Amino acid sequence: MTEPATSRGGTVSVLVVEDDPTVQGVLRAALTALGWRSEVAGSGEAALPLLERELYDLVMLDVNLPGMSGLSVLSAGVGLQTDAQFVIMSGAGMIADAVDAMRLGAFDYLPKPLNLEELTLVLRRALEERSRRRELAQLRRESDAPGRRLLVGDSPPMRRLHEMILRVAPTRSTVLITGETGTGKELVAREVHRLSDRANHPFVPVHCASFSETLLESELFGHVKGSFTGATSSRRGLVEEAANGTVFLDECSSISASIQAKLLRVLQDHRVQRVGANALIPVDFRLVAASNVDLTDEVAGGRFRDDLYYRLNVFPIAVPPLRDRREDIPKLAAHFLQAVARENGTEAPELTSEALRRLESYDWPGNVRELASVVERAVILHSGSSKLSIDLPRRSSQAPDDIIGSGLRDAWSLDRVEREYIERTLHAVGGNQSQAARILGVDRRTLSRKLTEWAAGEAK
Repeated sequence: MTEPATSRGGTVSVLVVEDDPTVQGVLRAALTALGWRSEVAGSGEAALPLLERELYDLVMLDVNLPGMSGLSVLSAGVGLQTDAQFVIMSGAGMIADAVDAMRLGAFDYLPKPLNLEELTLVLRRALEERSRRRELAQLRRESDAPGRRLLVGDSPPMRRLHEMILRVAPTRSTVLITGETGTGKELVAREVHRLSDRANHPFVPVHCASFSETLLESELFGHVKGSFTGATSSRRGLVEEAANGTVFLDECSSISASIQAKLLRVLQDHRVQRVGANALIPVDFRLVAASNVDLTDEVAGGRFRDDLYYRLNVFPIAVPPLRDRREDIPKLAAHFLQAVARENGTEAPELTSEALRRLESYDWPGNVRELASVVERAVILHSGSSKLSIDLPRRSSQAPDDIIGSGLRDAWSLDRVEREYIERTLHAVGGNQSQAARILGVDRRTLSRKLTEWAAGEAK
């Protein structure tokens, strides 16, 4: 049998998490006989630092560990080892835990006492499945025509982003995408889905902020007839609609506390309960979430459950703002030019060198979304022209000079200057307090407190 490729390109590396010294010895001997390298951790607490520090091809994990349970190690480990396959070992009375482990992303489980022939077969199948998933994702990416690729750009930040997507796409791991408004978080989610083995199943986006609490619960989990006013018939929720596919929760920070609790249960059990029903419906789906708000701030402020945050933040992907990848702007502008031309049945005009210079020197507070709008507006304004000029909107990137000039002229107090600068910064980022706080060099709570104090002063 041909040995599957390893994460190091050499000897297969295995971590054994097992508290029984006898079983440890048997496993190490079996793995050495296969020519594989192994390390042993006698507890979950001892395993976590190894999972954080090393990359493994396989992790063999006992469910019934002292202290930190095997399921807790698995839940944390699939995020730390997105390229490894986890194989669970369980005693006769632990089958229910083994089933839960499969839901959390384990490849397979082996009953104790271990059969060495079965052990070898399962471990080889796990390696082959890992290689198959990686190769499939790579083939999908390499076989794409350029027009099908969702994410445009090959700057260093974008190459890192593509590498992160390629690593996590073939796995079962939950993904949390972060980034400023307009950076393309949904496109990243669609790319994760497209390069996964769920690509032939539904991708279901849910824009959480656009629903009220009651409506969001019904949209996500479904409802039965008569469960609330207007429920004239029963319907499946979007999680059920995404069976075997991917659910994308955009603006997940806006989800209310009660829905957060229900979503946590669904992620733990992979079963949904429709509004007004008692039955639990099993469903296989992958969750990808996105937020333009720093969820650690939301957790610290008591607005987001920490246990749900840890469930979502298994594999974080940060999408770079456009100002950090300016070398991609010419390709993006050309991409949007062609798209607008196709939609309107016209020839795409040529961007002048001066237009490109202006595009590359602008800070793009609205990111890729703003660039697309600017290009579309320019095409409309200069319809019929073979050369395209760009008229950029005036932004408060010039705000400091304006503020200083106005302050000196009108003798503003220092408090007035501070307030003007904060308000203009907020306006420039579309009211996003987390982003404004980063620009201003303060934490979000400080900014929120100042805004609250000013609002209270105006109300008096």
